[in-house]
Amino acid sequence: MTQLVIRDLEDDVRDMLVDMARRRGRSVEEEVRDILREAVSGKPDDRPNLGSRLAQCFATDNLDHEIKELRGHPVHAPSFES
Repeated sequence: MTQLVIRDLEDDVRDMLVDMARRRGRSVEEEVRDILREAVSGKPDDRPNLGSRLAQCFATDNLDHEIKELRGHPVHAPSFES
């Protein structure tokens, strides 16, 4: 097995790797090996991304039109008081 040293890795990237590994219950080294294997294999990750998961959630809601973006419009918090 070969060892790989990565110098000058940003602290926030390291922290995100640590968080990813912790969420998946494995070591940072194992997480990085998996990321590298996936990156060079040419195969996309078979876990659904956020967009796919959201589409699955609303697939049975008969949404037949595009949902307008709220970009540029103020968003107001709902009032729960009667």
